[in-house]
Amino acid sequence: MKQLLLASASPRRRELLAQLGLGSVGFSFEILATDIDETRHQGEAAATYVNRLAREKAAAGHSRWQRHESIALGADTIVVVDDEILGKPVDTASASAMLQRLSGRSHKVMTAVAVTDGNHCESVLVATDVTFCSLNDAQITAYVATGEPMDKAGAYGIQGLGGSFISRISGSYSAVVGLPLVETRILLQKMQLL
Repeated sequence: MKQLLLASASPRRRELLAQLGLGSVGFSFEILATDIDETRHQGEAAATYVNRLAREKAAAGHSRWQRHESIALGADTIVVVDDEILGKPVDTASASAMLQRLSGRSHKVMTAVAVTDGNHCESVLVATDVTFCSLNDAQITAYVATGEPMDKAGAYGIQGLGGSFISRISGSYSAVVGLPLVETRILLQKMQLL
């Protein structure tokens, strides 16, 4: 029987992947965080970048796990505004600056998912449009003080306190959280894991 590895330390991805296994007898997975170079190549488009990272994370996980009949799943999520990628904030000042930039406007969240058996890799990219309501300085300061923005691309979590700032989304909610469920299910079915 094929074994599944989630090549990510994200608790949100772990929870979402577990949801996919409901009703599937014997569905389980192990977790192994991967450490890859996430430097963006010069001139690399945002969609190409996030897809490459997902594929590299899956490959790195598969290589480190070294289990017979194993499939590794890697994923990456980025926030894009004005053709600029907003990664995870490095400090509270950068988190505040990101939230000010997102305030009162729309941006794109791109999540790529890749699965590999070591020989063959399949991947998918899901883009979702997210619109923030207008935020004042006090709201931004209070949100940053919670610590929630610090480990999230774009400095917010839609599934947490940051969800109260979102006036509209067009696309996949679960992709904004970090793992698009419908598309991930299809990839796992292709690999005969579901």
